Amino acid sequence: MDASETDPRRVGETQMSRAILCFYLVVFMFLASCTTVDHSHYGSCCGGTYGGAPTTAPLGIPENTQADLPEAASGTGRAGPHPGPVGDLEPALVNSTAAVSVCLTPHGLTCGLPSNAVAGAGCSCTGPDPLATPIFGVVEEIPNVGPEVPAPDLSTKENAFFVRKVYFGTDRRVDGTSGTLRFLPQRADHLTYGEVAVTIPPNHERGVLNAPSIWRLELHEDPKKHFTIQQTHLLQEAALYETLATEIKKSKSSSLLVFVHGYNVTFEDAAKRTAQLAFDLRFQGAAVFFSWPSHGGIASYMADEQAIIDAEPHLEQFLQDLLARSSAENIYLIAHSMGNRGLTRALVSLAKKDSVGVKRIKEVILTAPDIGTVEFKEQIAPGLRALGAPVTLYASSNDRALAASKEIHDSDRAGESGANLVVIDGIETIDASDTDTDLIGLGHSYFAERTTVLADMYYVITQDLRADKRDGLRPQPTEIKPKYWKFVK
Repeated sequence: MDASETDPRRVGETQMSRAILCFYLVVFMFLASCTTVDHSHYGSCCGGTYGGAPTTAPLGIPENTQADLPEAASGTGRAGPHPGPVGDLEPALVNSTAAVSVCLTPHGLTCGLPSNAVAGAGCSCTGPDPLATPIFGVVEEIPNVGPEVPAPDLSTKENAFFVRKVYFGTDRRVDGTSGTLRFLPQRADHLTYGEVAVTIPPNHERGVLNAPSIWRLELHEDPKKHFTIQQTHLLQEAALYETLATEIKKSKSSSLLVFVHGYNVTFEDAAKRTAQLAFDLRFQGAAVFFSWPSHGGIASYMADEQAIIDAEPHLEQFLQDLLARSSAENIYLIAHSMGNRGLTRALVSLAKKDSVGVKRIKEVILTAPDIGTVEFKEQIAPGLRALGAPVTLYASSNDRALAASKEIHDSDRAGESGANLVVIDGIETIDASDTDTDLIGLGHSYFAERTTVLADMYYVITQDLRADKRDGLRPQPTEIKPKYWKFVK
């Protein structure tokens, strides 16, 4: 053994060096997040929500009514853009004595409007409490218009906004009563269930998690401008699955979207992100998220690592119950960052325990997985293949958060591209490096912020298209099979 390895002074110097490196990485991540202008990462410093990203696109709903149809290109069999009509997605309006009312709309969203709004034909309003009865579900299937269809235009409707209901399971400790609920960064010994009404502003553009910004002198959330939590209700376990079954039956595809968040994410952040994904992916069906007790702080990386380990049994139980009790025939799973650790381990276990139930899983999407590359290849990938469901992995060489994780662990990460990109039989790996060219920022939430990636996930989820059939991707030959894919610049 090298003498330096046993010299207490050398060992101390090495530990101190790593501690200093970790400190500077945290400072870099904090400063990078605070330089965002249009919307922010990490709300503690910027008054925003974790996962926001800068954009150069102007705010506002596109005025043209043309959209991209997922139509096979002639002779290629690949889905590609094609202009076509959006169809009638105009939301119904409501008149109510309540300050804000909620109505079902033809595209499955709800639309909150002031009490002096003009009522529209066929509007079915739930009254002053938007969660008193199930208000979100697919009433009519969205026209098959592809990922570039603009949201219904509310720009001419004063004070209007959308409301998306999402459901949850969590093993966070919950404090307070209805109306004052707090979801804490400590683990409970049981699961808690419920539903959240998330508002989506009329000026929302795909890939933007609109949040207050000090650069725009916005100190408070406004549902006309930002994603906000309108209400949160707790549900008994049986009530959750009954409600999900009802909502899923309204979807012709009998679909369920499940999202597992990553490190440095609060419960509220996770709810907003789930609503944004469901909205931007034009998902038809119920949307659910599992919130494990992340501390929601940049400096709590090590604590979050333990938290996701401790949450694995609860996440596995939640997934098993969703498979058995939700009535969904098509279940799509998306995990981000550290959340991939919990999801993949749970799936590997379920593949052994419930070989019939896992057949309802139609797609597993792993985005920026913060998992060691060796661990992923040798311990996780074989178990994922046993699921029998397609697996898509998005990686990037511009992911600064994973670069920091690599330094902390002294180990390559599965979400990195470049020389150590994970390319394995049975997993479609997409190199998303070219979609994020920001010089400032973490480049870690590209899966939900880049329209290119969102469009790709749209085709995966709604069209069940594999990489060789999706427009915008080109194969990258490797010395040995299999190949991986990159986005066309």
